[in-house]
Amino acid sequence: MPPVSVPLSFNPAGIELDRRQGLTRQLYDALRQRVLDGRLASGTRLPASRDLAAALSISRNSVVRAYDQLYAEGFIEGRVGDGTYVAQLPTSKKLSTKVSTGLHTGLSPALSTNWLDLPVSSTVEVINRSALGRVKTHHLPQPPAGPPKAFRVGVPAFDLFPFEIWAKLNGAFWRKPDLEQLCYGDPAGDSRLRGLIAAYLRSSRGMQCAAEQIVITSGAQQAISLCAQLLVEPGDGVAVENPGYRAAGHAFALAGGRLQGVPVDSDGIDCQVLNTLGDCRVAYVTPSHQYPLGVVMSLARRLELLAWAERVDGWIIEDDYDGEYRYSGAPLAPLAALDRSGRVLYVGTFGKVAFPALRLGYLVLPPGLVDAFSRRRAVDMRHSEVSTQAVMAEFMAAGHFQRHIRRMRRAALSRRNALLAGWPCGVPGVSCLPGVAAGLHLTVRVDSLAREQQLLAQAQAMEVEVNGLSSYWLPESSVPPDQRAGLVLGFAAVPEAAIEAALARLRKAWQVGR
Repeated sequence: MPPVSVPLSFNPAGIELDRRQGLTRQLYDALRQRVLDGRLASGTRLPASRDLAAALSISRNSVVRAYDQLYAEGFIEGRVGDGTYVAQLPTSKKLSTKVSTGLHTGLSPALSTNWLDLPVSSTVEVINRSALGRVKTHHLPQPPAGPPKAFRVGVPAFDLFPFEIWAKLNGAFWRKPDLEQLCYGDPAGDSRLRGLIAAYLRSSRGMQCAAEQIVITSGAQQAISLCAQLLVEPGDGVAVENPGYRAAGHAFALAGGRLQGVPVDSDGIDCQVLNTLGDCRVAYVTPSHQYPLGVVMSLARRLELLAWAERVDGWIIEDDYDGEYRYSGAPLAPLAALDRSGRVLYVGTFGKVAFPALRLGYLVLPPGLVDAFSRRRAVDMRHSEVSTQAVMAEFMAAGHFQRHIRRMRRAALSRRNALLAGWPCGVPGVSCLPGVAAGLHLTVRVDSLAREQQLLAQAQAMEVEVNGLSSYWLPESSVPPDQRAGLVLGFAAVPEAAIEAALARLRKAWQVGR
């Protein structure tokens, strides 16, 4: 089909920009919204950056930056010698523009139950007797002992955290605490912190969320567990990425869910396979930086996934565990920023920006779910520890948080480069290192499971931490064992000198040169 010329309905003069605010973000939002609601159809040619800048009376740089972000997220594409066009996107029915204010049908009955009012005899009757047995199979491994080493996965550069600032803020809180804050608090979390998180997500992720949609949790894992407890009934199918984050799978399995592993390709979770799973209404995904393969879910695949959730009246749990770390351009807009029908539950954490022991995370929920999630969390834990929330709120309000994110991103990039520059070349059975555009780890394929295990043992003997990709697959996966093999390496946990020293030990262990 020949390219579509610029339609008359696309009038750049119709885009209103507030000169008191960021022009790039406003233009990006305006163009993205026109693509999503169909006003800019696939194949539509966009004006050249110079022409659009002239029409809107803004600098060309503002247009170029907006176009760059749209390119990165897959909304538009360039054709050599022929200009810029709206990308070919799925033509499934438009997502509803209304956000649910009530609960969808078919949810766990737990959502409408007031557990605090149940008599003891009733709560005993509903205990699932097989739960203890499930714990034997589905539990988290013990974390690695000792301080961080290269190449520990899931650990940021917390050696760079501004502990002196944190200590001053913490001291100020306890020197003269607000007596109201020392009483039992809101199970949804500190109201000031929730408001600051909402503001941060609006500016950094393009999410149109309010403080009232946020529930503070004790890390991302509790957020995922809450989703499992409230959205999954025993026997329900739950779609998880395979390979994927096994700790999330354990949470769904403990709730009685039947894990359905869905393959991951270069665009993210395979929605064609997902559409064949007739009993799944919950999907857990890591679209910004798939764990552990590292791929970024394409825009087309994101829209397919949202369409799936609307079609099956289901839920998507989006874990944006390290979305702050993107090394070219701004972080990509999450699924939750594209959701228009209240299907996405967004999981965020401070553990990958501050340090894991902080145990501070959050959920951004469709409005109709907030009350149920808050009540369910209060049964396990009345609320998160007060001073940590208050200090983080002040840390954000004073500008320390944004400065720290920029510092952490620079440090992770430098440490990534140290790993890429010093990686031992020509290791038998090991593929080339992939490009790394986001996140805190990378994954490299190995040609057999036996070779993977050999490499891991040799690294361990040299006190270098490397994870095996084979451990991230579901045990019942149909993928042959040798196709599951690989090495997963975190690159942010230790400084460049420690990375270089660890690489030297690996070269010796694996008996290869640079």
